[in-house]
Amino acid sequence: MSMNTLLEVSGVSVSFDGFKAINNLSFQIGPAELRAVIGPNGAGKTTFMDIVTGKTRPDEGRILWGEKSVSLLNMSEAQIARAGVGRKFQKPTVFETQTVRENLMMALKNKRDWWAVLTFKPRSNDFDRIQKVAQEIGLAEQLDRVAAELSHGQKQWLEIGMLLAQEPRLLLVDEPAAGMTPEEREHTTALLVEAAKTRAVVVVEHDMEFVRRLNCKVTVLHEGAVLAEGALDHVTANPDVIDVYLGR
Repeated sequence: MSMNTLLEVSGVSVSFDGFKAINNLSFQIGPAELRAVIGPNGAGKTTFMDIVTGKTRPDEGRILWGEKSVSLLNMSEAQIARAGVGRKFQKPTVFETQTVRENLMMALKNKRDWWAVLTFKPRSNDFDRIQKVAQEIGLAEQLDRVAAELSHGQKQWLEIGMLLAQEPRLLLVDEPAAGMTPEEREHTTALLVEAAKTRAVVVVEHDMEFVRRLNCKVTVLHEGAVLAEGALDHVTANPDVIDVYLGR
């Protein structure tokens, strides 16, 4: 694994009741890179994220992480999260009755044992960090608002902010543009592009227009394997991609 690779998935397969959801998949991403993952339903996009985050264990293959090429397969979901892998699901899961500030405060990267959580008292640099994240996600003016009052798009940004507060080195984001207004989508694009300047960001997305705006390398999955990889125009001109995905 080279120095400019943060995550390397190689020869990974996983079956559910005889169905190969992931089939000899290989994938790698650098430490500060934005990548879009596309493909038809059932292509293995969610299973791929489940495997990287430790939710699903592969039948074979290896997943190496970081400069020391540590195997993620020996770690629990919590250990993988602590190692720096953050995941955002499609539906935002924020604490609705808490303010934006409180949501971000709960997410800050701090010790997570029960005593540390019980005795936690925010320090001034915690407040500075929250201000910085709120600025980054465009919610600096909304810090005292209760999360339930936010729009769908703002809740999505808050959840991305909660992940950023944990300082992940890899961010896995599932369909961030779903249900957003055009303005919200534009802001989401800018947010993900900015985040990828200092960490790896993988965006699983169906919306081709949104993927085009991300202006990044695209990986096309089909039947649990990589079908094509490269710039969006390159992969969308690929006859196999047109056949299995775009032509549908």
